[in-house]
Amino acid sequence: MSSIQQLNERIQRESGFIQAVLSEIGNVIVGQERLVNRLMVALLANGHILIEGVPGLAKTLAVRTLASTINVQFQRIQFTPDLLPADLIGTQIYNPRTGEFTPRPGPIFSNIVLADEINRAPAKVQSALLEAMEERQVTLGDQTHPLQDPFLVLATQNPIEQEGTYPLPEAQLDRFMLKVIVGYPSRAEEREIMERMSGERPASPAPVIGPDAIRHARSVVTSIYVDDKIKEYILDIIFATRDPAASGMKDLAPLLEYGASPRATVNLIKAAKAHAFLRGRAYVTPEDVKQIAPDVMRHRLVVSFEAEAENVSPAHIIHQILSRVQVP
Repeated sequence: MSSIQQLNERIQRESGFIQAVLSEIGNVIVGQERLVNRLMVALLANGHILIEGVPGLAKTLAVRTLASTINVQFQRIQFTPDLLPADLIGTQIYNPRTGEFTPRPGPIFSNIVLADEINRAPAKVQSALLEAMEERQVTLGDQTHPLQDPFLVLATQNPIEQEGTYPLPEAQLDRFMLKVIVGYPSRAEEREIMERMSGERPASPAPVIGPDAIRHARSVVTSIYVDDKIKEYILDIIFATRDPAASGMKDLAPLLEYGASPRATVNLIKAAKAHAFLRGRAYVTPEDVKQIAPDVMRHRLVVSFEAEAENVSPAHIIHQILSRVQVP
């Protein structure tokens, strides 16, 4: 018990910068607390995040603001149908004087990469990005170049105007730790947005921490305690998506074609640790798991034709599983 108390005190000290970062982001972004929280979770858990929402919800601004507060290199890439893999990862330039090829790195060689409207680029470009996300390295010619650390990909996609888009296959969606759905702001928040944007342009956020602090915070997050009962609870949730009938949810079995992958299990425990860190705790609670589980799982479940016919979404199935799996 004393070791947990010591770890708790350490977590509270180490997570002190979180409020400073959130304060700087709040000077620019109105509302969107869930999106900002999930951006921090992805950053601390060393995972990538897919953000979905209609245009004009400050998705790009939120990512750009986060990059400014942690003082890292940031690149925004607008994905379009004519984009080539070389536009993303770089290429080799031939030098006629020496007869050699010189690597020219692309925008992927940054700490935070915003892939804006990722579903508007063809499969080759998506594959180049997702390979870099998984391997954290890029091969140009016969040379492999490691990417910087921290390296975080934040991709956005528009749920409307699907004409001329290239939807990400489920196997590629699985590479993202989180998928966050961004909704409209409340009336009071929109009034604040109107007041801010119709006056003087808000000041740019000041850097609060650097890459070294992020790497240190990640090492602290990995030390957060997870009880065996919490681990079993996570497994109960994951296995309920694969075989609902065996988990006592026969009514959900016809609605699911494929459940969550083992990558979902790993990402769920990592994200739950980061969620606890953001709250200054040295241990994971069932509430951490329940809060983060929808964002970890919503893009990993493949619903059946019957579910589509009945207009049953993955979000509804996840809600049913979380409400019926026994909490330790």
